[in-house]
Order: sequence, then C-alpha cells, then structure tokens
Amino acid sequence: MLSWDEFNAEEAPSTTTAIRSVAGVQARAQIQAEETRVAAPAVTERAQAALEQAAIAAAAAARAQAAAAVAAPAAAPGVALDPLEQAIASLETLDVDAGRAELEESAQRVKVDDKRMINCRADLNQLVPFKYDWAWQKYLDGCANHWMPQEVNMNADIALWKGKTGLTDDERLIVKRSLGFFSTADSLVANNLVLAVYRLITNPECRQYILRQAFEEAIHTHAYQYCIESLAMDEGEIFNMYHEVPSVAKKASWGLKYTRELSDPNFRTGTRETDQALLKNLIAYYCCLEGIFFYCGFTQILSMGRRNKMTGTSEQFQYILRDESMHLNFGIDMINQIKLENPQLWTDKMKEEATQMILQAAQLEIEYARDTMPRGVLGMNAAMMEEYLQFIANRRLVQIGLPEQFKGVKNPFPWMSEIMDLRKEKNFFETRVTEYQTGGALTWE
Repeated sequence: MLSWDEFNAEEAPSTTTAIRSVAGVQARAQIQAEETRVAAPAVTERAQAALEQAAIAAAAAARAQAAAAVAAPAAAPGVALDPLEQAIASLETLDVDAGRAELEESAQRVKVDDKRMINCRADLNQLVPFKYDWAWQKYLDGCANHWMPQEVNMNADIALWKGKTGLTDDERLIVKRSLGFFSTADSLVANNLVLAVYRLITNPECRQYILRQAFEEAIHTHAYQYCIESLAMDEGEIFNMYHEVPSVAKKASWGLKYTRELSDPNFRTGTRETDQALLKNLIAYYCCLEGIFFYCGFTQILSMGRRNKMTGTSEQFQYILRDESMHLNFGIDMINQIKLENPQLWTDKMKEEATQMILQAAQLEIEYARDTMPRGVLGMNAAMMEEYLQFIANRRLVQIGLPEQFKGVKNPFPWMSEIMDLRKEKNFFETRVTEYQTGGALTWE
C-alpha cells in the first residue's frame, strides 16, 4: 500500500528531472531551428527572428516549470528537499539577461584617457590605471594618518571642566558652541558624501579617497561625542544646538540646501544644469563648510590649547584639523579637475554664484564669531576673527580660480599655519605624535 508521502514523491517531478527538461527543451528548440534553416535556405530574416523568439519562449517556459518543481516539493508536507539540489536548481533558472548589458559595456579594458571625473562611461570597478595620482596619494596619506579619539588623554580636561575657577564663562561658551556645531557639521558632510557625491563622481581613485574621507568624518563625530561624554555635558543641549542656536542653525541650513537636490536617488548628471548643481555642491561643502565654517571654532579651541587649557580637546581638534586640511585640498583638486574637463560649466554666471557662496559662508562664520566671542577672549576678539575669515575666504577664491574680494587683509593668527604645517611637534613620551600611526588592534584566535 502506498502512503501519501510515497504518492506525492511519485507524482511530483524531481528537481533533477525539471533541470533536465530545461536542457531538453533548449536542445530541441535549437535542433528545430537548424532543421528549418537546412530545409528552407531561403527563409527571410523576419522568419528566422520569429523562430529564435519561439526558442527563447520555450526555454523560458521550461525554466518556469523547473522553478515550480523546486518550490513544489518544499511546500509538500513530509518531503525533505536536499539543500544542494535546491541551490543547483536555483542557479539553473537564474536569469542572466538583467546584468548582461552592464557586463558587455564594461568588458573592454579601461584606458587612462577613458577616465573622467563626472559622466564617465568607463568601468567604475577598475581602479587602475590611475589618471589622478594625486587622489590615490591622498588616500594613502589619509590611511597613514589614522587615529582614534580614545587614544587622547582627557583627564586634565575633565578636572578643569569640573573646577570652579579654571575656565571663564566665555571660554566655556566657546567649548560648548564648538562641540555643538562640529558634532552636526561633520555628520552633514558625511551624509553628503555618501548620499550624493560618491554616486555622482565617476572616477574610481577619487571614490576610493571619498570612502576614506567618509570614514574620517565618522571618526570626527565620534571625537566630539567622546569629548562631550568625557566632560559629562548635557548631550541633548549640545547635539541639538544646530536647532536652537541661531548662528549655528544658519550655518547648518545653508549647507543643507546644496545637497537636497543631489541626494534624490533620481538625480543624474549629464546636462549643464545638473553638472553645475554638482559643482555647486562641491564648492559648498569643500570650500565653504569645511574650508570656512570650521576655522573659527578650530582657532578658538587650538588657542585654548596653546594656553594649556582643555589640552585633550585641543589635541582632538588638531588631529581633526589635519584631516580637514587634506579633505579641503582634495576637494579643491576635484573641483578644478571638473572645471578643466568641462569648461562649459565654468560660465560667468557660475563664477559669480561661486563667489557669492564663499562670501556668504565668510559672513555666516563672522556672525558665529561675534556670537561666541562677545568680548575679547584667549588673545583674540571678533574683529580679529573677522579679518582672519576674510583672509581665509580670499584663499578659497584664489584656489578655484576666482579673484580676491577682501583687499589688503592679513592673517592675524600665523600660529594657525604653524599648527597645520608643523609635524612631530610633540614629545612622544608626553602625548601622541601627530604622525604616529596606530598598530592593529585585532587579535587572531
């Protein structure tokens, strides 16, 4: 007597049988097509195409039958389907047509001249040969400069912050404002890189650096959180400052408007309008947000460190400034390369808009300086910071080929250039050398 399990096993076609049927149908279709060609050598191209379509349809029907055969035994109670057999059946019915066009388009070897910064049709997965050696070198430099926030000793900062007389109210305001803005700003930059810039830049070595930069932005956000947590600050107050403090909110809002359009998954470059939108985004984030908005806070915190106050926080900011300087240089190189390859984008109107963007950024940072320094503090005041930011704005304009807008301004804080340029200025046994590279932290078991 047959049981229901045996009955189902006999009636349901096995996976192997279904697979064989696919091959059988395809073979019969090919034989039929060949016989037709032999019997009727005068068959028109239209008739031949119809025969081929019929063969494809027959094969597709067989694949569907095999797929149903795979699913049916799994649904039948009491039938144990061999996992390997199921995997083989799934691969046999795999539709490769979907990726074939992309594979065929990128089948040829990429030549250096095929590479472009935007709107490139060459294979994005082929890293070499390099066209932009400077991008790859910056990636290597970024990896060599790796650091982590926990490596910085925060004990002195904790004692000073908890003390009653170690810091003035103005100095405390500077620390809070800086951590409040930067903790948001680096997240904005990282989101812009991941959601907009990476997708639209079509050069693999530049993409490699962008991935490194995105990771560094995550480290920076981690560093601010580490400082906030170490000093036992009100996290809600600090992290929501870009909502609640007008001078901080204006800077964040200004940056966000340049990424809304590009972060849309349907946004594509390829027209003058969309290519210019990408170029504006790069100017906003590299020249303005990282190249101007960060400099007031950096100067304030590093000036505090020079006075032996908040030395741990100052050291964190020094490492961050080193990273940001490299981000800025990479971004400017990328902007200038896009201009070089696409001169039609750099119109008089575009130049005027780029100039206005940098001037607006400088003015927003000046307002932030006045907000954070209502009185003289740390050997500086708002007027000195205004001149410094105008000096920085001139540099950003010149770096992307635009004329200076602030005549005769000088750098009132030459020590900032020394901090950015000088290496190994620390005693190795007192604190971490700025060029020191961390070893692997993994354990192999």
